[in-house]
Amino acid sequence: MPEFSRAIIDIAHNALRKRAQAPDQGGLLTGQDPTAINTNDPLRLWIVQVGVIILTTQLLSLVLRKIRQPKVIAEVLGGILLGPTAFGRIPGFTKHIFPDESRPYLSLVANIGLCLFLFLVGLEIDAAVIKKNARLSVTVAMAGMCLPFGLGAALSVPLYHTFIDQSVKFTNFMLFTGVAYSITAFPVLCRILTELKLLDTTVGIVVLSAGVGNDIVGWTLLALSVALVNAGSGLTALWILMICVGWTLFLLFVVKRALHWLARRTGSTRDGPTMFFMTVTMLLLFGSAFFTDIIGVHAIFGAFLAGIIVPREGGLAITLTEKLEDLVSIVFLPLYFTISGLSTNLGLLDNGITWGFTVAICALSYFGKFGGCAVASRWAGFSWREASTIGSLMSCKGLVELIVLNVGLSAGILSQRVFSMFVLEALLLTFMTTPAVTILYPPEFRVRITSGTHATNQPPKGSEGAAQRAEGSGQGRVDEAERRSRFTVVLDKIEHLPGMMALTQLILPPPPPYTELENQHTSTSGFSSESLNKRDLIAAEDETSQPVSIDAIRLIELSDRTSAVMKSSNAEALLNTDPLLDIFTTFGALHGVPVNSSLAIVTFDDLGSSVTEHAQRNDSQLILVPWLPPHYSVETAPTQPENAGGDNDAHASPAPVTPRHPIQNPFDALFRATSAGPDNTDVSVLHSQFVRSLFASSKTDVALYVDRHMPGGPKLPHGGTYRLFVPFFGGPDDRLALEFAVQLCANPRISATVVRVSKRDLELAGSSSMEKPQIVSDERAGESTIHHNTMFPDTVYAHNTTQTRLQSETADNIAWSRYTHPDASSDPALAPALSRMVFSEVATPAPLRYIIKQALGMSQNALEERSRLLILAGRSRRMAVENHHAELKSVMEEHGGVANEVKRTVGDVATSLVVSGCLASVIVFQAMVSAQ
Repeated sequence: MPEFSRAIIDIAHNALRKRAQAPDQGGLLTGQDPTAINTNDPLRLWIVQVGVIILTTQLLSLVLRKIRQPKVIAEVLGGILLGPTAFGRIPGFTKHIFPDESRPYLSLVANIGLCLFLFLVGLEIDAAVIKKNARLSVTVAMAGMCLPFGLGAALSVPLYHTFIDQSVKFTNFMLFTGVAYSITAFPVLCRILTELKLLDTTVGIVVLSAGVGNDIVGWTLLALSVALVNAGSGLTALWILMICVGWTLFLLFVVKRALHWLARRTGSTRDGPTMFFMTVTMLLLFGSAFFTDIIGVHAIFGAFLAGIIVPREGGLAITLTEKLEDLVSIVFLPLYFTISGLSTNLGLLDNGITWGFTVAICALSYFGKFGGCAVASRWAGFSWREASTIGSLMSCKGLVELIVLNVGLSAGILSQRVFSMFVLEALLLTFMTTPAVTILYPPEFRVRITSGTHATNQPPKGSEGAAQRAEGSGQGRVDEAERRSRFTVVLDKIEHLPGMMALTQLILPPPPPYTELENQHTSTSGFSSESLNKRDLIAAEDETSQPVSIDAIRLIELSDRTSAVMKSSNAEALLNTDPLLDIFTTFGALHGVPVNSSLAIVTFDDLGSSVTEHAQRNDSQLILVPWLPPHYSVETAPTQPENAGGDNDAHASPAPVTPRHPIQNPFDALFRATSAGPDNTDVSVLHSQFVRSLFASSKTDVALYVDRHMPGGPKLPHGGTYRLFVPFFGGPDDRLALEFAVQLCANPRISATVVRVSKRDLELAGSSSMEKPQIVSDERAGESTIHHNTMFPDTVYAHNTTQTRLQSETADNIAWSRYTHPDASSDPALAPALSRMVFSEVATPAPLRYIIKQALGMSQNALEERSRLLILAGRSRRMAVENHHAELKSVMEEHGGVANEVKRTVGDVATSLVVSGCLASVIVFQAMVSAQ
């Protein structure tokens, strides 16, 4: 009798047998054992079993994730450890936790979960993938099944005569052995392809297509094997197969059309599955599983067919998967693997003959798949490296072979010893897949479908000058004053869109008609109308003639969910329907700038490197990345900025008192954990980790935009003009901020104030009105300790020698002289931008306080002028001219602090500005670090 039906009957029999007994109302307080089996109320023991299983598998998954192993490895290992191989040897463990009387209940829930999982597998299979690559996929799939099936059939002869009871038919055993050898774990294969970023390569496309075909044929062979085992005669087996084929055709050609009509009728293809559609789908799932089970084929085959016929239109299959996958992967599947592990006893592999056959099973299984698929791929035109990679990927067994083995064990075809041998083989081959592919197919040899060329890690053309700047070359940046025209914009959340659109609008060259209107505005803003003459119009036209290229990359985190893998395999369709990309592309079209959209679905640890690789492939000059938007309002008391430069500071001008404003602080979630709640804190810390990983891996200039003007904040008037404030201390990051300010000021609507700030000793200033800051004795040595003692990835810079520091200081002086002496400049195109910039130099004992005072004053002035203030600051994590640690600590004690992750992410200058309560948005720059 089929296993699914037998489990239901066993439970009903036990319930009827115990019906006359009074229910046990006792509990733990009466001294009863909570793990004691009670067939009238098995829930308590079932909860204990589920808790033990989930904790074990999750702990193992956390460890194995570090070495990039799929979750199925942890689930299989967890089941083996809980079985007689490990924990089962502890006296009383199996008796109290997994007694024999509780197995039917555990098995019933596990088989329900297995049906749901096979339904998800059916949802994951898309026939369109096979159609696109039919010739290659069919060749690889057939070669990857025929050769392993033949080797499995050959090995079944000695296995049968050595380990199998002669009452079992050899034909049945041979079939199960051949199917176990020829199967490929398609769900695990999709996961590996996605994590290794192979879905957009020629190898990934062929493997995905071949895996789909292999999976369909494999489940068909399994249904054939089960039908032959359950049939008493050949004629009965023929009837079972004919009924099964008829049911399959009925589902594919009748029920599929009806289900598609229902999905459209209920609006499920447009708005997601409705309650009625979900009800019909669940009834169809279990009805199909019940039918295939009662005719003599396993219930999982019917569930698999139900998943195949669900419509794919409008992402309906992905949405259905999202609704079911968590419960299946967290609860049901681990239960099934535990049932498998309870039947696996590696202690039975206790002699040389057994181990010899185990080695033969593993070797023949791997080389059968590897050899068949590799030769077929080589014949199809792939190189030997690519063919070997295809063979290694197709040898992945995973949970699909375990399902086949469990069916064979429950049918009495496999003995427990042979079952344990094959479980070890499936575990070993799945474990080998990721390391083997990583070695055989490194990134530099991969061929991308989108470009048709080999992916390389070479620096983009034109980056040599930037590399010189990155290492602090004394040549300055005469050639780097060219306008940056190639940008990569990072989009990962809908909340980031307003800020990134505002920043993108700033970098776009203004149309010529706007420059004429700007004459009237700037004449009332403190700039003479002579600065916007005919030369400005010509310069604006020249800037407009230089096209701006924007690449928008949409980041989606690849989670452990099956739906994330399905999205990754359907990235092309998702790229055309993603709302964030649609909005940003429309924004670009409205401003006459084409936007090239791309999508990256990668793990969280690979988000930063994915952006870096994308920027390199597209020869981007600057990466624009948003900071996490603010979520909380903070009431800041009126602050009278103190005279940071002392009474004798000739350059210090008094700033007006800032009125009370509800401040939107983007870092509130990091230093107000007690009031904000842990969820937002975790989100902010994770985003900080992503930004720092981008800083660490980027070989392109990066600009982090901290947007302070968010919905829900103060409604600030805006007349379409911007005022920039650039505090310049020196170093590559500050030079990048200065150059970007010069580029932005080519727009007549933007003006800038640049202050070169240097620190002087308090005694030399002759000031007694300010407490002396506690300055580290060796100011420049402090930089080398900034990035230590952190759990997050961070930029690692080369050791700074006296020569590199002198080169950097020389580059600072050259850049400053170039922009402050426009008459001596060799580039007349800079004149219009420099005419809208005011430069000054300040020496003060407290640079951060001086910057805060200036920023607060300029922020108030910007409000009065109906403009917006934007602060451009360097991250200054390398070759920093000044050490602000002591002063920043004092500032945070006065205004409030932030977590160390924030300071390490944005730098000391930006941190001081944010905690001070300044309303201005901040752009934090880091120069490229490829030439360290």
